[in-house]
Amino acid sequence: MNETLAVKEQKSNMTSRNNSTKIKALLNRYGMLLILLALVVLMSILSPTFFTSGNLLNIVRQMSVVGIVAIGVTMIIITTGIDLSSGSVIALVSVVVASMSHPNSYSLVLAILVGLGLGALTGVINGVIISKGKIAPFIVTLGMMTAARGAALLYTDGRPIGNLSAAFKFIGQGSVVGIPVPILIFILVAVVSYILLNNTKFGKYIYAMGGNEQAAIIAGVHVSKYKIMLYGYAGLLSGIAGIMLTSRIASGQPTSGLMYEMDAITAAVIGGASLTSGGIGTIGGTVIGALIIGVMNNGLDLLNVSSYWQQILKGVIITVAVFIDSRKNKKK
Repeated sequence: MNETLAVKEQKSNMTSRNNSTKIKALLNRYGMLLILLALVVLMSILSPTFFTSGNLLNIVRQMSVVGIVAIGVTMIIITTGIDLSSGSVIALVSVVVASMSHPNSYSLVLAILVGLGLGALTGVINGVIISKGKIAPFIVTLGMMTAARGAALLYTDGRPIGNLSAAFKFIGQGSVVGIPVPILIFILVAVVSYILLNNTKFGKYIYAMGGNEQAAIIAGVHVSKYKIMLYGYAGLLSGIAGIMLTSRIASGQPTSGLMYEMDAITAAVIGGASLTSGGIGTIGGTVIGALIIGVMNNGLDLLNVSSYWQQILKGVIITVAVFIDSRKNKKK
């Protein structure tokens, strides 16, 4: 009798542990999505204008630029790297593309190609110096951040460039079947990046480099080559973001993109990318992280909360996210 009770109790404990493990796994996988939904519900209660189709589209349109940059940053963070230059690259691309997008000036295609090429070039420069020079990504991208911002200011003599063509402005201000073009571009970038990261050799090697770079080298991965490709791709995404932002505000601003790199890193970390351990991060998680930032910014604006408090809140969020991540990895 006692043995039967003991067996039943043991089975009950095992079932309880299994259920607890399943709940933890679900929270790890869908926790950020639940937080996003909770934020949407909270903001809808606090502000009657929040949960409207126009405002929800506006949220995604506003965060699409940061979201695109965050996707590139996430892929770099997976390899234990960092990119602090994306905001300044946006500014450099912005002023160069704006100068080529006046009415009856260069063709739209040429202006876009130059912007994309310039963004990719800055990323390739970062990648070459990091991989060939064996210099820490933090230092290299910090240098690029300063240099690109300076180049943008030098190119324009510190003045904005306006008078952009209607065709160019359509990229950031137009819509297709009621969906703003920036959202469509963001979705396309997210889908392409997801495929690259999850269904190609390039993505497999990114995770391998992040998990153990020396093991990847021993396994025959050309680490230098793929790092250059990775930083080049992140630079390309910054170029896309620069074109979109310039089109949306209808001018090339040498001061544009300020702190965008911090918002991108925040979105990546909120979405599950690990700053303390390599090989961790997903495109889906980053998209959710960017949406959380977008919902938070929009909701706080509707509630007339000071932008200064918003900056403080972002700082607290990224610190807490890194703290939780480090505690999680210690337990492992």
